[in-house]
Amino acid sequence: MKSNPKISAAVAAILSAQATAVVWAGAETTPATGAGNELQEVIVTAERRAESVQDVPITIQALTSETLSQLNVKTFDDVVKYLPNVTAGGYGPGQSNVFIRGLATSIGGTQGVGATGSFPNVATYLDDQSGQVPGRNLDIYAADLERIEILEGPQGTLFGAGAQAGVVRYITNKPKLDRVEANVSASYATTAHGDPSTSIEGVLNVPVIPDKFGVRVVAYNDSRGGYINNIPGTFTRAATDQVVVIYFGGVVPPNSGPINNNFQIGRAINSLTYKGVRSELLYQFNDDWNFLVSQAYQNLDAEGVFWQEAYDGVHNVLPQLSVQLYSPSYNKDKFTDTAWTLNGKLGVLQAVYTGAYLDRSITQQQDYTNYARGTYAGYYQCNYPGYPFTTVAGTITPTAGSPGFCYSPSAFWTDHQQDTHQSHEIRLSTPTDWRIRALVGGFYEKYLIYEGTDWFYGTSPNFYPIGPPQVYAVPGTNPVQIAPYPVTVQNPNVRPLGDAFFDDIKRGYTQWAGFASVDFDIIPKTLTLTGGTRYYSMDTIEQGTNVGSFGCEINGPYDGYVPPNPCVSTVANGVLSNQNNLDAKHLEHTWSGAKSRANLTWHITPEILSYVTWSQGFRPGGFNRAQAHVSGPLAGVFTPPLFYSPDNLTNYELGWKTEWLDRHLQVNGAVYREDWKDTQIEIFDPGFTGNLTFTTNGPDYRVKGLELQFIALPVQGLQIAGAAAWNSSEVTRTVNFIGTNGQPINITPNPFGDLGSPLAQSPPFSGNVRVRYSFPLADYQGFVQLGAVHQAHSYASTDRVTQELVAPGGAQQCPRPPAPLNPACTTAYDDPAFTIYDAAAGVGKSNWEAQLFIQNFNDERAVTWANYREFVKSETVAPPRTVGLRMTYRFSEK
Repeated sequence: MKSNPKISAAVAAILSAQATAVVWAGAETTPATGAGNELQEVIVTAERRAESVQDVPITIQALTSETLSQLNVKTFDDVVKYLPNVTAGGYGPGQSNVFIRGLATSIGGTQGVGATGSFPNVATYLDDQSGQVPGRNLDIYAADLERIEILEGPQGTLFGAGAQAGVVRYITNKPKLDRVEANVSASYATTAHGDPSTSIEGVLNVPVIPDKFGVRVVAYNDSRGGYINNIPGTFTRAATDQVVVIYFGGVVPPNSGPINNNFQIGRAINSLTYKGVRSELLYQFNDDWNFLVSQAYQNLDAEGVFWQEAYDGVHNVLPQLSVQLYSPSYNKDKFTDTAWTLNGKLGVLQAVYTGAYLDRSITQQQDYTNYARGTYAGYYQCNYPGYPFTTVAGTITPTAGSPGFCYSPSAFWTDHQQDTHQSHEIRLSTPTDWRIRALVGGFYEKYLIYEGTDWFYGTSPNFYPIGPPQVYAVPGTNPVQIAPYPVTVQNPNVRPLGDAFFDDIKRGYTQWAGFASVDFDIIPKTLTLTGGTRYYSMDTIEQGTNVGSFGCEINGPYDGYVPPNPCVSTVANGVLSNQNNLDAKHLEHTWSGAKSRANLTWHITPEILSYVTWSQGFRPGGFNRAQAHVSGPLAGVFTPPLFYSPDNLTNYELGWKTEWLDRHLQVNGAVYREDWKDTQIEIFDPGFTGNLTFTTNGPDYRVKGLELQFIALPVQGLQIAGAAAWNSSEVTRTVNFIGTNGQPINITPNPFGDLGSPLAQSPPFSGNVRVRYSFPLADYQGFVQLGAVHQAHSYASTDRVTQELVAPGGAQQCPRPPAPLNPACTTAYDDPAFTIYDAAAGVGKSNWEAQLFIQNFNDERAVTWANYREFVKSETVAPPRTVGLRMTYRFSEK
């Protein structure tokens, strides 16, 4: 095509704008070659209509495409680093729980989290498609995005059940019908203590029929080198292991030899690859109607693990950035998303219909060998003293002189998860210039999780293989009659030997909702009253089974009992046990109700806005796989529930958005109080509440906070941007227990939270600042940039009851209930504060730009979250110092 000098000039202007684009409040600056160095508006759709971020009366952090480019942000972990008041507790890419304003409690492991975890309280959207899954954030690669919006506080009126604490929205660039565009970006980087990384990304926009039909395609391949080392290790059973203490009197049985990880050791084992493609087709029927279709595919391949182990299972300290794994570990996460949107007008009303279907598939395996030190491992891995047992005339007799011994402690688990989201939404809205403006809509979603998790810790050969329970036809008959079909969701097969426990579960809900929002200008362009509500009905279900091998032992210490082979159903005293047949429990429940919002917005001047908001949010309830056995002081007093109810959040917020000094300074902020009622908490403590994770409604929390964002453009080409958040959280009501004698039971600490105790993942302060200076350099445009991110300490969990197996120093075991708890053994780790510094410099001219970046140049070993879910303290850490070069070329022509 013929070259267009105006387009070339525009591209050059865009490139120079990158040297002064704003990071935080969503504004961007006019390029130095334009009409002056001043802030310009950014348009967002946080309230389902296009408007300036400075006119939206909620707290928004919006990262524009220019900002994402400047910060070299591509993955969610890259993004969250620059978002004060947003944290992520997780195990690696695509394996995180996302939290806003510190609304977090305890966090489970990724094994079985689709079946056992609470639904997230922060929604994730790719355009208009929701994609949140328990414990596994949808890690969308930030390729060819228009912006990322983070909407804080309850967004239940317009975004529904998943948006209790807020929303993370990925907004893609749409096809342009009036120009050809193309850009290519490539990078190479090296990571301290690890391997190099490479990436390439390409975008092509073509108006196939100018002003009528256009296509936009983006493809990417980002391969990131690892930095975690699997170092040589030997697993030797110890006198402090729970199995040795409980079953062998604290003496390691003979012939219980160690194992090593010689075949698994390796350097930089956690390589990470994102591959994907997205295409969008836009057809413009006429001036009023258009139709958009989008198809996205992404493959995330994460090898190894993304944490360091502070020490091994007996508290021998390990080097930084190292682990001792005895089995292969990986996480493969794919999704496809098909979405469509019809935009148009029905008379004076704007009409939007959008639908989408998201299909996500996850296959994961992870080492679990440290489970062998736990309370229950001995049953599946050891022969107790006196084995084998014989039964004569009803008397169980041990073999004389048999000291018992233990088989290999090797263990791992696998997880296969399939998630589907189908959604449809229609919205009608009045013109934005009416004094009374309204938005009404309807929403439908079908959301299902299929999960199969298998725990391979049964190393004893004295068990029959297990399988899904078979549905019995005539209970109580002798012999028991069993129908020839199993209770199953995904896998009807008998499991291989060694698989000692598995979940095969389907859960989810079908949701119907109607919503409305009305704005009334009490004083036009000055004072606006807004009210909105959302009525919802959610039909929740859980089906399938979870099966353990308890009762499947051959020649075990049981009175005349012989388990079936395969062990698909067991019989005790002539009564068939259908293992844990969830179908037979009829786990179905409908949750319905309404959540609302009220807001008063005052434009004090055209540059100063203030608002006061009251808003509500919610998330659905769910079911537990079983009512776990509780020991210790709660035995006979508390029983985990078969189902748990929705929890609810109410927000009170006073905010302001201001611009000063002839649009050279922007200062936004908010103070808020959030009341979180009947909070869903997840509990897993084998020594206290049994060996099954369960969720229950627990205490009430209150969060008080302050947020500030600012952008200053003091002189031509210089930008200073920053943001900060202060939070204070506490339990305001907890769960108290009454014993069988009618007297209160005093448990310290309370497993449901002591009054005044804080939330997890809720640092009292987090903030960042960035300085960027752009300047002419001969015929080029150059820039330099410095930034810092700081986060204060935070607690990894609200659970103060769960204890490590071995006390610090490795000299003794940690006490088990009902013995007094040892505060030094708690797994509610206090993650330390950290500060990370970044830097970048670059030069550009016309259609190209080169940028040198250094991330974490102080090589801070920042612990973003610590946990004990693998029976060893695992610390998820920020990547070490990374130095890279990125080259970008852009082309645009009408």
